[in-house]
Amino acid sequence: MKVVALVSGGKDSCYAMMQCINYGHEIVALANLMPADDSIDELDSFMYQTVGHQIVVSYAKCMGLPLFRRRLQGSTRHHELSYKMTPGDEVEDMFLLLNEVKRQIPNIRGVSSGAIASDYQRLRVESVCSRLGLVSLSYLWKQDQSLLFHEMITNGIVAILVKVAAIGLHPAKHLGKELAEVKSHLHHLNGLYGSNVCGEGGEYETLTLDCPLFKFARIVLDDFQVILHSPDSIAPVGVLHPLAYHLESKGLSIDSGDSNINNGISLDGNGIYEIEGDCSLHAEQSQISKSLSVMIEKTTYHLQMSKTDRGDTFSICCWLQDLHRSSTGLQSDLEVVLSHLESQLKECGFTWEDVLYIHLYIADMNEFAVANETYVSFITQEKCRFGVPSRSTVELPLLQAGLGKAYVEVLVSRDKTKKVLHVQSISRWAPSCIGPYSQATLHNGILHMAGQLGLDPPTMTLCEGGIISELEQALLNSEAIADCFRCSISSSAISFVVYCSMQTVSLNRAEVQDQWEVFLEKLKKLHSAKRSVSEVFNPNLLFVLVPQLPRRALVEIKPTLFIMEDDNTGSEKSDVCIQDQEHATPQSYWGFQEDPWHDSCFQKCIVLENLCAIMLSITSENIADICNDSLVSGHSLSQGQTEKVAKFCIYLIDKILTENLFSWKNTMYLRVYFQTGSLVQMEMLSLVFSQAFQDFAEINLKFKTGPDPIFNLVPVLGSGRSATSMDAVLTCELLAQKPPC
Repeated sequence: MKVVALVSGGKDSCYAMMQCINYGHEIVALANLMPADDSIDELDSFMYQTVGHQIVVSYAKCMGLPLFRRRLQGSTRHHELSYKMTPGDEVEDMFLLLNEVKRQIPNIRGVSSGAIASDYQRLRVESVCSRLGLVSLSYLWKQDQSLLFHEMITNGIVAILVKVAAIGLHPAKHLGKELAEVKSHLHHLNGLYGSNVCGEGGEYETLTLDCPLFKFARIVLDDFQVILHSPDSIAPVGVLHPLAYHLESKGLSIDSGDSNINNGISLDGNGIYEIEGDCSLHAEQSQISKSLSVMIEKTTYHLQMSKTDRGDTFSICCWLQDLHRSSTGLQSDLEVVLSHLESQLKECGFTWEDVLYIHLYIADMNEFAVANETYVSFITQEKCRFGVPSRSTVELPLLQAGLGKAYVEVLVSRDKTKKVLHVQSISRWAPSCIGPYSQATLHNGILHMAGQLGLDPPTMTLCEGGIISELEQALLNSEAIADCFRCSISSSAISFVVYCSMQTVSLNRAEVQDQWEVFLEKLKKLHSAKRSVSEVFNPNLLFVLVPQLPRRALVEIKPTLFIMEDDNTGSEKSDVCIQDQEHATPQSYWGFQEDPWHDSCFQKCIVLENLCAIMLSITSENIADICNDSLVSGHSLSQGQTEKVAKFCIYLIDKILTENLFSWKNTMYLRVYFQTGSLVQMEMLSLVFSQAFQDFAEINLKFKTGPDPIFNLVPVLGSGRSATSMDAVLTCELLAQKPPC
């Protein structure tokens, strides 16, 4: 990928360029933002380093690359963490700068930046890249700062301190010192005061004078002046103002074939291109969603919907019943489904910004690009002020089940308290989410994590070595995301859904089963070495066999975690919440009686009497016990048998909920995975479960039915508790949470 590198002169932006090259990218241009007044060293900006800008101009000759520069006109006008295009903001200067670079060098595809820990900076770079259709590359993001500092020195970054602003750093003593000279002192300050070794807390700034990318010359600082900004006795602030410097040649001529300084661009004699323009006048057009009425008129098949009844957080599911195969394609089907969901959200007083999580099911993974293009025409960052939803995308046998080519389930919240982790930059941390879907969403203590593939984060390619390598990398990626919320999948997970592609053979799946606990135990040890673990949950584990996964991956992991938050429901509140149910006892509905074999059907994870996760899998053997009737191999269930199975599932889920002081009205979602083309058909299953819930409402007065089913039927190739035998005829997955008291 051809890349333009944002350079401030600091060590981070230079080392980020080195990492870009290390991962196979090509730096073809540099871009820098500087003060409007050359005599000013530092601007009051959280976004840009400007100390040493007088020397950055030499980077063009040192590297033999064109340098695009722009004088900053804007200021900080948009103060929220997530950036929204704001005329006159200093971020619009970056937009104009990179927009001109892209115009001059049309084959540029990526932007390199040196962000390590600042969400403020990263999100603004990502916003600009998204608007320009460029990929953000942040290979230093979330890396261990001590290790990173060591790598920089070891790999030839020669940088000096040009600003200090922290306890233990003194302008007269430390300005002008090289990184290697202050390394031990910075580590000492980290131990004493928790200072950031790489200066991510604003402790210091640097200026790179030489590095391996400076092929043609190094910078020699001949003279400088120390300017004291604040004489504070504890943490004085001072900057280095360069007075004189020169370039020392490395023997290569700037006119040699190794130089790309002109690159077909109209530059001055030093390889500099200065960009002008008013950042307060820039505006962009936003896309307008297609209206539901127009879309519905184009289809001749039936829309179906389900919705759970929990008032504050619930799921809505929408699909197309298409028994006669009248679908005109994935794009039109998905447009209809998303339009209908958008309409339903509006009727309930919601918008896309209220959505926490989206399951996107499609009939053909070869059309993933089409699905994504349609998806982003409805769900955008502009529509989601509090962060875009997390998402999982898998291929399902929708056509075999008599459905259209698109099926979407959304989890919606009435309050605005969600916390979204959305990193669009490619880095060494975890796989990027370049589009309007995030890595994870935290809401009411539940961390809903996007489906994770075995992608190598810096290259965004699948790991080689088969399903076990992919599984381990997917778990590592999940752990990296969990670590951002100060938790681990090895201790905080309440459930895992593991999607396996039908490309995997049974022998490979057996390896998955064997290695699963081994990998989690490794992660548990790594996590406990970093921070104490107060409680370890026993998560539910469900394996689901599907036709295809994104990028033709063999496995995808979808973890759900529970995280203790300061404002989470405490034990005293829990006692109040369960007061009305503390004397409730499970009822025996439809003649079902407690039996020891029932325990083999389900998994449950109960957390602090506040959260209940249930997995209930029904195999052919279980059906024989439920119906007191042996099944004929190869034959579908009769309607009577299907009715008994549906009622048994409701009975057993109700029993688990009641025993643990939960009720059906606490249900956030209820999915029923079923094998297509085997013992049950979707149409019959839908009718039978709907009728069973209606019958249940008549005998359990606390349970209420609404106009739409509370369950989502999900057609799959197989499901079960074991990777080796995903032979459940159907599996129910339920998540319930009591509302705050």
